Amino acid sequence: MPRIALVTRIPPEGEALWADHLARALPGERIGIFRDLSPAERAEVDIAIVANPDPADLAELPNLVWVQSLWAGVERLVAELGDFRRPIVRLVDPELARTMSEAALAWTYYLFRDMPAYAAQQRQRIWHARPYRRPSRTRVGVLGLGELGAAAALRLREAGFDVRGWSRSPKDIPGVVCHAGEETLDRMLAEVEILVCLLPLTHQTRGLLDARRLARLPEGAQIINFARGPIIDSPALLEALDRGHVSHAVLDVFEVEPLPEASPFWDHPQVTVLPHISAATDPETAAVIVAGHVQDYRATGAIPPSVDLTRGY
Repeated sequence: MPRIALVTRIPPEGEALWADHLARALPGERIGIFRDLSPAERAEVDIAIVANPDPADLAELPNLVWVQSLWAGVERLVAELGDFRRPIVRLVDPELARTMSEAALAWTYYLFRDMPAYAAQQRQRIWHARPYRRPSRTRVGVLGLGELGAAAALRLREAGFDVRGWSRSPKDIPGVVCHAGEETLDRMLAEVEILVCLLPLTHQTRGLLDARRLARLPEGAQIINFARGPIIDSPALLEALDRGHVSHAVLDVFEVEPLPEASPFWDHPQVTVLPHISAATDPETAAVIVAGHVQDYRATGAIPPSVDLTRGY
């Protein structure tokens, strides 16, 4: 039987955890951590399960047929692998979508219920109740309506918010006003008070929220970025925050992670910094998803739907 290689650049304890979950989900497979495999064993590998792999390691697997990523986002993997042309399958896990929708709702509530303002009042010893508004009178926009974005939009709608969504291709989500295409983005931005970014990072989305598009948001709008740091132009966001056009930003992702100590985001009074925690992959549920892909491949020879390398997702 061919082998499966686990190829990662994550800490050893994390790698061992993944190896354990995968072994339990795939008891009939021979799964080995890449560095522990001999050259002869590497030649037997037809599937690589990867998390931030070193491209040089994958090049040591001459009979590799396809790659299964353990992350939902694959832009780093695609960029680092360069001209690598074997199919790459990204992780689509309903538990990840549930976790992300939970985070989108939690941090939307954080902004909607004026938590940053109350925290600032506490530091100044100010006792002042801010006016309440109903969710139905608060317009929340979701950028990106893939698996994660659609789940977030539905969760927000179920909580009573007036939800607008935007994606490059048309989507239909019950109760959500969906916009599609580049020509509708400015109109959608102008409609929303809280903007949740859940777009994949591609050539088209890098720097998408630049100074011009941030200016399209209503005065005092707030931003949540749970996607990727480079989608928002950082200097433009800081300028918008400094002049109050954007009143607060919850940032879970950055161009460089961990966020450097010198970053102005750390100390900015209108910024909440999170350490990339909005939706962690669950090894237990993810291993079951991966196992299903492997089992289907063994039974039929069909590789699961893979990443469109021209789009980057």
